[in-house]
Amino acid sequence: MLTIRFSRVGKKKAPVYRIVVQAKHRDPWSPAVEILGHYNPLKTPKEFVIKEDRTKYWIGQGAQPSDTVWNLLVENKIVEGEKRSTTHISKKHTGRIEQKATEAKAKADEVAAKAQAAKEATKEPAA
Repeated sequence: MLTIRFSRVGKKKAPVYRIVVQAKHRDPWSPAVEILGHYNPLKTPKEFVIKEDRTKYWIGQGAQPSDTVWNLLVENKIVEGEKRSTTHISKKHTGRIEQKATEAKAKADEVAAKAQAAKEATKEPAA
């Protein structure tokens, strides 16, 4: 199966990515079937150059773009569709985040209850 993905080129701490068509199981730095363009995230604004007709051709032939490449294609209106999620949070990390949120909520409720009790205690009944 072919995939459209990034292949990093450029210097250390100065990434530039080629957008290439390769077999999915191949190493990203191995020879590509075709180089479709490049992406430079460090320029302002970010530089994204791609051959639109060749990209549409390869997608028509069954090549699957990676999630990041797909999002760039959608953002630049080369293909139609929804953006894909590119961040993945493990179940273990999600559990920790939820646990911290419940602890913070419990602490906030406790502080609010103490404040309410203090407010009631300082309020003198009108006689």
